[in-house]
Amino acid sequence: MAAWFWYAVVAAVLYGAHQIFTRLASERIGDGLGGFVVEASAATFILLYLAFLWLAGRWNQKFSMPGFNYSLLTGICVGAGPIAFFLLFQKGGPLSAVPAILAGGAAIMAIAGIFFFPRNGFMATSRRRSLRLIGLFLLRK
Repeated sequence: MAAWFWYAVVAAVLYGAHQIFTRLASERIGDGLGGFVVEASAATFILLYLAFLWLAGRWNQKFSMPGFNYSLLTGICVGAGPIAFFLLFQKGGPLSAVPAILAGGAAIMAIAGIFFFPRNGFMATSRRRSLRLIGLFLLRK
């Protein structure tokens, strides 16, 4: 089993719980304030994680301006995401819409992977691109 597998399982469980809690909160708090609470609590948790790494002597955090800039763009997307989900749920959108939305995100990631993050090796790359395109075709249904 790949070293990253259990991290993927934990991420999937946490992301699923995140959507359920967003759905529950959307009936009880405004979209902007709810999104702020989500992001502020997430930032606090990450700050505690960084403090733990520092205090435990396990600090291994590199820094570069391109990394910072991409992280900033990611933060903008992450900040806007909860607001969009709060609005979706407040307007009556069902929790069952989330998998379709995630499939759209998966399609965007697959296209980006094909065109912007190619791997070395022509045959292997061609085979992977073909399989990704087939996966995208299957996702459309």
